[in-house]
Amino acid sequence: MQPEPGPNSREARISARPVSRGRALYRRVIGMHTAWDTVGDGEFFCPACGGDRNYQRLTGRRRFVLLGLPVVPRGAAGPVIQCAACQDLFDPDVLDHPTTTRLSAMLRDAVHTVVLAVLSTGGAPARAALDTAVGTLRAAGHDDCTGERLVALVDALAADTGRATEPDCAPAPGLAIELHEALGPLAPHLAPAGREALLLQGARIALADGPYTPAERDVLATAGCALTICSEDVTRLLVAARTPS
Repeated sequence: MQPEPGPNSREARISARPVSRGRALYRRVIGMHTAWDTVGDGEFFCPACGGDRNYQRLTGRRRFVLLGLPVVPRGAAGPVIQCAACQDLFDPDVLDHPTTTRLSAMLRDAVHTVVLAVLSTGGAPARAALDTAVGTLRAAGHDDCTGERLVALVDALAADTGRATEPDCAPAPGLAIELHEALGPLAPHLAPAGREALLLQGARIALADGPYTPAERDVLATAGCALTICSEDVTRLLVAARTPS
């Protein structure tokens, strides 16, 4: 079955053009028909609707049509993604963009990872840094965050990564891996301002109890790298974080 094109699709724009009587008659006599089959479904971010929608993945078979009858196979069509709401058709790579729900979850996880990375740069977190971290996480959607829970997580992370407790030690390799795993997949879907805001949150936690330590600078530089922020911009942001917002 041929999927109905949405009002914004290429097929709809083409069909809206004036058609001469001769061309209309030709289309009725001879043409091409595609029979579509549904091979999958799910939820995606629809660029036409601007939000999360259900979709169907379609594959098709083209046939040459004569007098309304399909006569000669012309190969496969698709696959394409059809939005269940607007009916527009998209290339399958549209599924590479996370849904709004998934993107929100990725952002919450990213903030949590950056906060823990900064707090775990050496020794027990100072009260000022801990309070700033709790406020940052609650603003990001971690409503049940408390200072006690953060301290427990920092201690567990220290035991897991085997990091030293001196504040001038470089971040453990495991911590760098966690930052890249949490921030790397998110970075392509954030605007530059969004990536910078995420790094600034970590920087302000580091500054809450005094100037940056070498370990805090290393962790923030690693986070900036995972967010695809160049080293010059990381340096600029670390300076900018010293100015109260």
